[in-house]
Amino acid sequence: MSGGRAEGAAVRDWLRRRSSLDRGTERAAAASEPAAEEPAEPDAELGADMTAVRIDPLDQALSERTELIRLCLYALDRARSSGVAERIAEGLDGVGVTRLRPEGLPFDPARHEAGGTVATDDPALDGLVAETEVPGFADRDQVLRAPVVTVYQVRPGPAAS
Repeated sequence: MSGGRAEGAAVRDWLRRRSSLDRGTERAAAASEPAAEEPAEPDAELGADMTAVRIDPLDQALSERTELIRLCLYALDRARSSGVAERIAEGLDGVGVTRLRPEGLPFDPARHEAGGTVATDDPALDGLVAETEVPGFADRDQVLRAPVVTVYQVRPGPAAS
């Protein structure tokens, strides 16, 4: 157990030295401590029971972007001011997240969520999206949230004899 504590202390000291922004402080600390051999690789000092966690900056940035988009959509859904909602939507659009309002397009259950139907006498409108109840959002080509839409449906007519 005491070996594990010593290892942990060595790791903490090594991390403290590595993350120090003030090189003068690091030099002063090194002068007051007994000389220690710097490991060739950071992993070498962690030992067999501990693993180094390295976070790729790109992965971290993409993860943070995803979380920020999720948070913006949450805020947009709850915005009471149309001006605030519009500003959030414009900001999302600026980073590649677009609103999906498929009015006039054919209803596609793989891409749209049906919220209801509206009757029509025009067979040309049958199956088209009449209006968007709740806009959807896509991050470039990836749909984040499908739009909830109302779909035109031809009224049933008298049966032909």
